Formats: sequence, C-alpha cells, structure tokens
Amino acid sequence: MESGKFDLHLLGRVLALAKPHRRPFITSGILAVLLAPLATSRPLLIQQMVDHYILIPDPSGLLTMTLVILAVLVIEVLMRYVFIYTTNFLGQSVIKDLRVRVFQHITHLKLTYFDKTPIGTSTTRTINDIQTINDVFSQGTITILADLLTVVTVLIIMLITSWKLTVICMLTMPFLIVASYLFKEKVKAAFQKVRNQLQKMNSFLQEHITGMRIVQIFTAEDRERQKFRTINRAYTQANLDSITAYAVFFPVVEIISATSLALMIWWGAHSAISGEVSLGALIAFPLYLSMLFRPIRMLADKFNTLQMGLVAADRVFGVLDNHEFIQNNGTWTPERLKGEITFEHVSFSYDDVHPVLRDLSFQVETGQTLAIVGSTGSGKSTIINILNRFYDIQKGDILVDGRSIRDYELFALRRRIAIVLQDVFLFSGTVLENITLKDPRISREEVETSARMIGAHEFIMRLPGGYDFQVQERGATLSMGQRQLISFVRALVFDPDILILDEATSSIDTETEQVIQHAIETMIATRTSIVIAHRLSTIRHADRIMVLESGQRLEFGTHDELMANAQGRYRELVEMQFSLIE
Repeated sequence: MESGKFDLHLLGRVLALAKPHRRPFITSGILAVLLAPLATSRPLLIQQMVDHYILIPDPSGLLTMTLVILAVLVIEVLMRYVFIYTTNFLGQSVIKDLRVRVFQHITHLKLTYFDKTPIGTSTTRTINDIQTINDVFSQGTITILADLLTVVTVLIIMLITSWKLTVICMLTMPFLIVASYLFKEKVKAAFQKVRNQLQKMNSFLQEHITGMRIVQIFTAEDRERQKFRTINRAYTQANLDSITAYAVFFPVVEIISATSLALMIWWGAHSAISGEVSLGALIAFPLYLSMLFRPIRMLADKFNTLQMGLVAADRVFGVLDNHEFIQNNGTWTPERLKGEITFEHVSFSYDDVHPVLRDLSFQVETGQTLAIVGSTGSGKSTIINILNRFYDIQKGDILVDGRSIRDYELFALRRRIAIVLQDVFLFSGTVLENITLKDPRISREEVETSARMIGAHEFIMRLPGGYDFQVQERGATLSMGQRQLISFVRALVFDPDILILDEATSSIDTETEQVIQHAIETMIATRTSIVIAHRLSTIRHADRIMVLESGQRLEFGTHDELMANAQGRYRELVEMQFSLIE
C-alpha cells in the first residue's frame, strides 16, 4: 500500500476480520446511526423550550421539557458508553484472533523467511502493527461513520431552522477544510516515519540485547550506545513532528470556530431583532456549531488513525500473504522409522544461485552411525537442514526407509528425527518444560529415566529445585555443558529413530565432554545417527565417515580405511588436528 493512497480493498479486507464478531460490529453500527439524531435533538429541544415555554411563560411545560432533555441526555450517555465499549471490544477481539493467526502462520514459514527477516521486524508485525489495527475499529471506520452522520444531521437541522444563518456560519468552512487537509497530510507523513523508526528500534534492541555478551567482550558499549542514540533521536523527531502538527492544528480550528461563532452572533442578532430568526434558534445555533466543528476537527485525526491502521494492516497482511511453506503433500505417517537414509544425486542452494551441495550421494544403513567431517562451509549442517525438510532440495532425492521424504507427512517425519545442535536454545521456564517442550504425552518419570540413561540426572538434581529449576532466557544461568546435557535429554525423551548431532561437543571442556561422550554412545547405540564433529577423536568409532569438500563427497569409509589413504583429506585433517594438540 502506498502511503499516499487510501486503499478501499485493503479496508474491506480489514473489516472482514470482524466476521467472527458480527454481534459487536452490528451493534456498534446501529448505535452510530442512532446517536447522530439523538445528539442533535438536544439543541432542537432547547430551541423549542426557549421559544414556547420561556418567552411564553409555561412553568409546567418548561418542567416537562426539562425532564425530556434530561431523559435524552441520560439515554445518549448510556448509548455513548455502550458504543465506545463495543467498538473497543470489537477491536480487541479482532486483534486477539489476528495475533494468534499471525504467530501460527510465522511458525509454519520456511526458515528462509527467518534468514532474511530480522527478529525485530517480526516482533513489530506481531505486536505493534497488530495493535495499530485495533484503531481501525475503535477510532476508525465506525466512529468516522458516526461523526459523518452527526455532521449531516446537524447541517440538515440548521438549514431547516435558518438557511441564511447556516450560510453565514459556513463561510469559514473552506478554511477549516484546507486546515484539516494540511493537518492530515502532515500527520500521516509523521506517523509513517514513526512506524518505520519504531521497526528499526525494535530490530536494533532485539539484536543487540541478544548479542550483549559480544558487545561487552569487545568493549563496544560506547559505539553501540551512539548508534542507539541516532535511532532514538530519529524516532523522537518523528513523534515531535506529529506533535507539532497537532499543536498548530487545534488552535487554528479554535480560531476558525470562534470566527464562525462571531459571524453567527453578528448576523443572528440582526435577524432576531427583525424577527427572521427566533431567540430559541439563536441560542441553539452555537450548540449546533459546536456539534458541527468538533466532528470535522476530529475527522482529520481519525482519518489519519484509519490510514495508519491500514498501513499497519498492509504490513501484517504482507506476512500472512507470504506462502513460503514447505509443501506438506505427503501422506505416509509411519509410527516408527527403520532409519535407513539415502541421498541420491542431491544438489541444493539456499538462494538458487550459489550451490552448497553438488550431486551428493551416500547411504546410511539402519542402526549405523555416519560421521561427517569437512572444513567450514563444506555443507555439513546443510545435510541436516534438508534431511528434516527445513529447506527443499533443487535436484535429486532423499530417501528414508526407501521412500522419498516428500512422501512423508511433514510432521510425521520430523517427530521421528531428533537434533542436538552446537548452540543449544533453551526457553524461559523450568528444566522439565525445556526437556518436554510442554508435550503432555511425556511424563516426569520418562524424563528422569532418560536423564539417568545419559548421566544428566545427578547434575539436574544439584540445581536449586532440580527439574523445577527456572531456566532464564536462552539458558543464561547454565553453563554450556549443562545446556548441552539438557538438550541430550530432550532429544532422548522423544525416543527418535534417527539422531543427528551437530558439533555437539565442540564448545565444552574436556571433563564435560567425557560425560557427553557417554551420553552420545548411549543414544546412538540403538538408532541410526549422523554426527558432525570438529573433534575427530570423537568419531573414530563411527561405522562410516564421510569427508565433504565444497558440497561434494570427497571420501567415504571407516576410520581405518580413510587413514590408510596416505594422500587422503581425512588423514590430513586428523594429522593436522593432533599436531595442534601436541
């Protein structure tokens, strides 16, 4: 959506979000229609009271009219309360459903979306932009409709009462329209800058708070603080621009309104003396003017609110319209896998331009352990990504138990494969919740059994609260080895048929590595495993070792077979690593 255009199609799409909430939508619409004539009835009643019950004294009639006006006021107040509550309730109901919808949509997107999109941008879309859409309902379409109906009703009554006095009052209207238009354009541009700067700030904060350890390690606090000041200054200036527009607009409107009132009094006094206009009409007209200028003054602001809501909606719909999903057309949903893995002439590129894997073929038999080694960027981790169908390959095929992975129902395939990564991600919550990921099918007893199997139970029980120990965000209160052990328990408790270990011991000390090595041996003993490791000493007992180089299979065999090749790349890597240790 271009910021300078009002998109009716987009507005229709936003309003369609209210379909599940028809009752509050219809109720607020009906109230908007009823409030316009009800609000304008009060000046009309005052006019009648002055002309027929005050100028011509009628105490009983005056009392009756006073009670009628009071009753109308009470009814209007109650209806206004229901109207405001209903429109805001409608907006909150819509964005509550929309947040869930957007989050669910994001969780199913390809990993390429997260490779290209900053986390702060996704956060802004899910929180700030969706919150702005609420204004379309609470302060936008329905309230604009109510204000327009009020303006039309007031104008009709004013013209019926005295068309000459109405024309006099409307002499200042062109100035109000021009001022409102200029204000709308100024605030719209300022609000657009506010949204953009807010997105930049969210992205910056998300990235730098997450990476604060690196900032402090390299003493970059002052440099990053200066960057934040620049972003914050731009965000503040965008807000000040909008505030300036408001500070100019509202006094201008007051001057225009006062001028219109002065003209009305000047002309109305002459008309009242000559008998063209009744005294009651002259008293009612300032009330009409107030009811006329207030909605017109607010319409510009509300239209900007609506416009910004549509801009935010366009961004949110941009996420919802992103259908970069892994196609889940498979129907094969076996309870268990045998674990046989075959790569047949697989080629893959993350960007369809730079190949990462080139015509790669290999096979892992059921129950075997395949170790993959190679230099950084050779494609080791990519094999994991495409085996789990986090990305789809461009050429060739990957078979599990003789079937293409595209034939498997996506989640049926993934739940039989467990991965332990080098960079363990833990969520805020207890150790137990991080192991089970709140899966109700996994009992506490199963978790403790799995922890004992790999030697993690004692370490967990030493934590304050044991399995109920509260893990901070990303596991900040635990050591690397402790986080790694928890990730092993998490993998084992799901009882996978295929286990993948991605450099799981590369960032821990030797003592912890011995515990984890025991965990690894326990876990790979009864299942097909793929192990990626920099420490070649940990993989010498693998059934097969594959050496990758620039996405191609360079060597394949057992440790002894590869070491027998005096000119082989594997032997070169082993000798190089052990020479560094010595």
